[in-house]
Amino acid sequence: MNTETVTVERHIAARPETVFSFFTDRDKWLSWMGRDGEFTFEPGGHYRTNVTGDNVAEGRFVEIDPFKRLVFTWGWADGGMPVPAGSTTVEITLEPVADGTLLRLVHRGLPSAEACAAHREGWTHYVQRLTIRAEGGDPGPDDWM
Repeated sequence: MNTETVTVERHIAARPETVFSFFTDRDKWLSWMGRDGEFTFEPGGHYRTNVTGDNVAEGRFVEIDPFKRLVFTWGWADGGMPVPAGSTTVEITLEPVADGTLLRLVHRGLPSAEACAAHREGWTHYVQRLTIRAEGGDPGPDDWM
């Protein structure tokens, strides 16, 4: 099977410690992506989150390196997309830069160009919401819900 990769990069005017907290605290995570969810923020820990009301993402945390890197599996539990729960991998790296953090999100193992396009659109949308939140703003209601 040929697999595809999506990469999204964003400069965030906040320290890596601040940005990292939005990936390791349930309420902070849900402030930028998702309606509800259960998270066990530790290597091997499971998560399941209702992202948009119609789509439920599910996977496991693989690696958590505070303030630098987070790796988790990703997929859809509801069968709405051809990416089964836990079948792909998302790697988040946070690089300190002079005026904040460079966030790099790499989503590997997507099954098709169509799945890549859908996830690129999704991650671009949600990383923008994360950026606003991490910089102290309010992205407002998620218009995808």
